[in-house]
Amino acid sequence: MWKEKFKANTFYDFDYTLLRWAFDPLTRLDRAERWVDVPVRLEDDLHIVRVQGIGTIADPHFEVSSDSDEHKGTLLTYITDLFHWEVDIEQVHKHFLETNLAPLFQAYPGTPIVKDFHLYDCLMKVIIHQQLNMKFAYTLSTRFVETLGTNKEGVWFYPSPETVAATSYETLRELQFSQRKAEYVVDTSRLVAEGKLDLAALAEAPDEKIMKELIKIRGIGPWTAENWMMFGVGRPNLFPKADIGIQNALKQYFEMDKKPTYEQMESWSKAWAPYLSYASLTLWRSIEG
Repeated sequence: MWKEKFKANTFYDFDYTLLRWAFDPLTRLDRAERWVDVPVRLEDDLHIVRVQGIGTIADPHFEVSSDSDEHKGTLLTYITDLFHWEVDIEQVHKHFLETNLAPLFQAYPGTPIVKDFHLYDCLMKVIIHQQLNMKFAYTLSTRFVETLGTNKEGVWFYPSPETVAATSYETLRELQFSQRKAEYVVDTSRLVAEGKLDLAALAEAPDEKIMKELIKIRGIGPWTAENWMMFGVGRPNLFPKADIGIQNALKQYFEMDKKPTYEQMESWSKAWAPYLSYASLTLWRSIEG
């Protein structure tokens, strides 16, 4: 077992990160003790890395621990990237203080992009979750992982693309997937397993190319692609205007009688670039209670 301490470059709300992950029943964490167990898959090896917050928003420190000395360097790099500890959130904050979202960012300072643990896991989750209410969406993704994934020491790992590619549509139908959603999940996994969809390589491409490539795939539309780019890749400048939560948050924030139009959202968001993802997260945060 090894332990290392880290400090984020600027202020950082780790407790909000835990809150976002707590929405997913598969995540093992303790918000009171301020830790999360991160499942890390390195090829065929499964590792559990515990990250614990030991600082404050203004002075964020973390303790990272795991049991693999051999892969320590790789795991630390992975965790640093996952949590975006090197991102200057203070610069993002200052940008928004000059916009019409200033009161929102003053109310919720230090909000980081909360990434999912793996690119493939995130793609499966957003495909499963699309066009469903949050409660049933997490019910389905939990059944999916508990049926096909792996549990190591109480921590759930998503199944590999190869496992899902070899799964029948009927298996997912028995978990209450629709026929169409079962096809989207299995067929997309086949593309990944066969090397026709290289998620790691795609994650290095510009936003426009990622969008263009993903929406070619049956079952992946703009909302799914945008959410994968934000929560899988961690891109900073995404604003899924079709998202009901964002629409409701804007309606509440601007005290509107009805949800904003796409034209209104497009007009407002011009001043929020190049940090639209932070606007999205902070707007979601404002209605999460």
